[in-house]
Amino acid sequence: MGNDEVTHVAYGPREGSWRPGWFTGRPKRLRPPLDGCVLLTGASTGLGLAIARQLLACNYRVILTARASSLGRFADAGIVEGERVWLRPLDVTSSEQRRAIVEEAEENWGGVDVLINNAGVSYRAVVEHVTEQERITQMDINFRSPMNLARLVLPGMRDKGCGRILNISSVGGMMAMPTMAVYSASKFALEGATEALWYEVRPWGIDVSLIQPGFINSSGFRNVRFTELSGWANQNKGAPYAAHYRNMTTFIESLMGRVRATPDRVARVVVKTMRRRVPPLRVQATADARMFTLLRRVLPRRTYHWLLYRNLPKVRRWGPPDETPVAPSTKELPRPATDSRQ
Repeated sequence: MGNDEVTHVAYGPREGSWRPGWFTGRPKRLRPPLDGCVLLTGASTGLGLAIARQLLACNYRVILTARASSLGRFADAGIVEGERVWLRPLDVTSSEQRRAIVEEAEENWGGVDVLINNAGVSYRAVVEHVTEQERITQMDINFRSPMNLARLVLPGMRDKGCGRILNISSVGGMMAMPTMAVYSASKFALEGATEALWYEVRPWGIDVSLIQPGFINSSGFRNVRFTELSGWANQNKGAPYAAHYRNMTTFIESLMGRVRATPDRVARVVVKTMRRRVPPLRVQATADARMFTLLRRVLPRRTYHWLLYRNLPKVRRWGPPDETPVAPSTKELPRPATDSRQ
């Protein structure tokens, strides 16, 4: 029996096996096949690399993608191409590269059985410090690109009557933090579209999940981008919002150094969710994500926001500075920090 046939038998709907679910009909199927094709974006570093290692420890056929300039990181991590491992360049914002990856999978491996949208970036900036182009860039990478990849793999999944899509979201997709406005906007959008997709593709036996990690003990905070204006304000003590950046940066870096959640732990949650017979729509992947979810459920909204505001680091000092420097022209502003796309 060929691999494609195994894929259909392993967790596709069997003839005559349709049965009502707990609130709507859905096809009966097993966990994803051990030799199914998994497409993972942003796989060369951080959480993506941890997920890649978890997948490689199983028997999946895996397509690991990263930007062309980051492909060398796979060799550094001891990952090389093989019979069931492809390493492919992918700028998730490139429609040509997205289509090429999916078409190659369809031609050689019978299509993508599991899509894990992990690639993403994060801007650190207040609303006033984000230009339209910077806003578009954030939304392109964190929201539009995952949705377009999902659109490309869904026809094949519908034909098979099975499939899995996992979108890596964030606590920032259920709650917003100061200086992370446009990042949260992109994750809120991802969560809304993914929730709608969960309803839409359920009749075809396709499962959709959002993985919501909170703070992860890693050096990922060093890859956060500043916009042109937020980078300027962060370097000028008397600038508007300077205290926002200074205190939030210190607060986040401190938390990421203390929490117990690691990329490997979150990666195990991702793969475990992928292999569940009926994966849930939302999975809180860290303890703080579960805590914030509980707070949102039990506290009145006004109390919830008051509590979070009162606990912002040194928030009483976030007021207007004594002297406000004149913002420089765009040409004088520093360039954005390192691109953290993987």
